[in-house]
Amino acid sequence: MKAMIAALQAENAQIASENAKMSATLRAHDQLVQTLRLRIAKLQKLAFGKSSEKVEREIEQLELALEDLLVAVAEKDESPIDEGLDEPAPEETSAPVLRRRPRVSDATLRERRELDPGACCPDCGGDLRVVGEDVSELLDMIAAQMKVIQIARIKKSCRRCERMVQEPAPSRPISGSMAGPNLLAHVLVSKFDDHLPLYRQHEIFERMGADIPESTLVGWCGRAMKTLSPLIERIDADILSSDLLHADDTPIRVLDRSRRDKGLGKGVKQGRVWAYVRDQRPWAGAAPPGAVYRFAPNWKEEHVLSHLANARGILEADGYKGYAKLYAPQSDGSPRLHEAACWAHLRRDFHDFWASTKSEIAREALDRISELYDIERDINGQAAEARLAARQRLSRPRVEAFFDWSEQQLLRIPGKSDLAKAFRYGLSRREAFSLFLTDGRVAIDNNPAERALRPIGIGRKNWLFAGADTGAETLARAMTIIETAKLNGLDPQAYLADVLDRIHDHKINKLDELLPWNWKALTPEASSQAA
Repeated sequence: MKAMIAALQAENAQIASENAKMSATLRAHDQLVQTLRLRIAKLQKLAFGKSSEKVEREIEQLELALEDLLVAVAEKDESPIDEGLDEPAPEETSAPVLRRRPRVSDATLRERRELDPGACCPDCGGDLRVVGEDVSELLDMIAAQMKVIQIARIKKSCRRCERMVQEPAPSRPISGSMAGPNLLAHVLVSKFDDHLPLYRQHEIFERMGADIPESTLVGWCGRAMKTLSPLIERIDADILSSDLLHADDTPIRVLDRSRRDKGLGKGVKQGRVWAYVRDQRPWAGAAPPGAVYRFAPNWKEEHVLSHLANARGILEADGYKGYAKLYAPQSDGSPRLHEAACWAHLRRDFHDFWASTKSEIAREALDRISELYDIERDINGQAAEARLAARQRLSRPRVEAFFDWSEQQLLRIPGKSDLAKAFRYGLSRREAFSLFLTDGRVAIDNNPAERALRPIGIGRKNWLFAGADTGAETLARAMTIIETAKLNGLDPQAYLADVLDRIHDHKINKLDELLPWNWKALTPEASSQAA
């Protein structure tokens, strides 16, 4: 017995030692996770401005490292998982690993499984009556699978006149191809929205029992994009003809063999993707939302001037010099486009300075700008007239006071400091920063365009660079139709599948019916009639 007790005590001591090591490891992981979170947040703040490729790559690497660490921490955590907590506030840097109950739409397929104890009591044998039920939910997934649709066109002959009768072959999204509309839509959305390269899709399809060569997938994408071109052109024309647009751009790396042949680096150049967004939802406008993406091989102003050659009205954008000619007075003295500056961009400059120096002046600038945003939150979604009235009453005095105060601060601080640059940036564009006070449609910032470019940043982590200028142009056109569908509340895969199935048989003069903001899925009855 003494030997057994001694052995158990030694085993307990070993277990306690292992538990202590595990706790220490978990604490170290938690500390590293929080450190990485803070580091990523700082780098993302820097990346909102003009950031280098090196900074962007560091952000991507840190985010991947953070994900791996979170998985490792979760693996060691033996406490019961709780998915019912609310998401922690972003400012809580010491927040625990995220535990939030998954959100499942009401349209998701549901299967009910009843566990009935029977009709008799297991103790006394008496009859049981229903008094209620406890319902819990288990989220599961139906595995995707390939389906081969055999289209059999029955041939018949007339007994009287010997005429041969047969139904015509239905049109296909890609003439002569065995790719169905749902498969094509899946490939397009996976590549251009989920940023899954075609070689990875090839591997996934192979596991599902379909060996589709990468060259075939490439051909399918190209031909499907050609099929969708008429709709993309209509989206492009409709959005760019709007009298109020948001605009922003982001870098994209593009392979360029000519540079490598000339001995200029590794054959990679930096192009740009511009996003032009129409979003009238904040002021209850009638026009549907949409986004147009355009690729350019460099950052020259000629591309912006070409993109917006026919635009008239208001342009909300950052301080990129390429827009200057669009704001210049024409022969009649009025500009073709009125400039609306972004208060979020100005606030970011003050925040960066405050984060590094804890300057009281920068802190006051942030507080003054925050008051404007408090007003905007209260009037978001209201009609333009109501927004204008509120801004005239509440925002105008604050904006005028902010710029008067800015001029006073410039006399107190070093002229070459970043804080002085932030003040001068705002004062030099005072008219553009004040435009939202005179037009209820104008937003206080350019966030719609910045949000539209986020998919590019996410995609860069997977595909790193575009294969060529033409590949980047295809990416921009694909994002135009996919992101516009998403802005209109559509599932892009369901939308593209239906459009690819119908577009060849759709009357050309009614093609606008298939635009994302006009599209309606065919009912089973209408679908059978169309067939």
